[in-house]
Amino acid sequence: MSVRELVVLGTASQVPTRHRNHNGYLLRWDGEGILFDPGEGTQRQMLRAGVAAHDLNRICVTHFHGDHSLGLAGVIQRINLDKVPHEVTAHYPRSGQRFFERLRYATAYRESVRLVEAPVDTDGPLARTPGYTLQARRLSHPVEAYGYRLVEPDGRRMLPDRLAAHGIKGPDVGRIQREGSLGGVPLEEVSEVRRGQRFAFVMDTRLCDGVYALAEGCDMLVIESTFLDEDEELAVEFGHLTAGQAARVAREAGVRHLVLTHFSQRYSDPEEFERQARAAGYEAELTVAHDLQRVGLPKRR
Repeated sequence: MSVRELVVLGTASQVPTRHRNHNGYLLRWDGEGILFDPGEGTQRQMLRAGVAAHDLNRICVTHFHGDHSLGLAGVIQRINLDKVPHEVTAHYPRSGQRFFERLRYATAYRESVRLVEAPVDTDGPLARTPGYTLQARRLSHPVEAYGYRLVEPDGRRMLPDRLAAHGIKGPDVGRIQREGSLGGVPLEEVSEVRRGQRFAFVMDTRLCDGVYALAEGCDMLVIESTFLDEDEELAVEFGHLTAGQAARVAREAGVRHLVLTHFSQRYSDPEEFERQARAAGYEAELTVAHDLQRVGLPKRR
């Protein structure tokens, strides 16, 4: 059975707290697992969340600040220790190649898994699979940073009443899907477009074109909201977003489920992030993330 869900491994920003680990997010997308921004302690959080090294197919790093990347060393070594049978691909800003190499070879271990380095240095597609296209967009942060977006190809939804009207049933339903027509009846006559799902991951950034491009039309947007709105000047200075800014992006982009995360230790009431997001006019599904939470992607429309 296919599963599409976000497993939240950590939600703190620069400094972890008693209740929030450094960043870490696993996206389960059918049979694949994509690990985003493994901060310090991610390997242990994976254990607590029931995530195995074998679940990982890709690692996507937005930028090389420690709270988003210090866990790489442990995760990479665990992949090798557990002898993951498939190759794992790592995406990260090309300008941080030296940091990736230092983390990959931080200590001695036996390499047993093919880890493919696929650095990012421009906007656009990074990988295409039957299930999705992975894209990147440049963000605005003091160090080079990219956000990531998955786009599922559009499919077709069969319409039972139209199939019945043309006498198409049983094995012929699969045949018309494969061949595009049957007995002079085109596939378009008995089906409609099923829009592919879209997911975006946006971490440390000011408001910029890349944020809006990543969020556009997403079923789920995971986005940083390091600061509350009263500290917007600090957010701009340090290259971050507020809860209200993140919510306005989601509202304008038509996001169906907004997941706020990456919270500063200065705030003690997580509910305030939701209050400010709602005050900004976002009315759809909203999650203020906490560690070890699982958030399912919305069902198709």
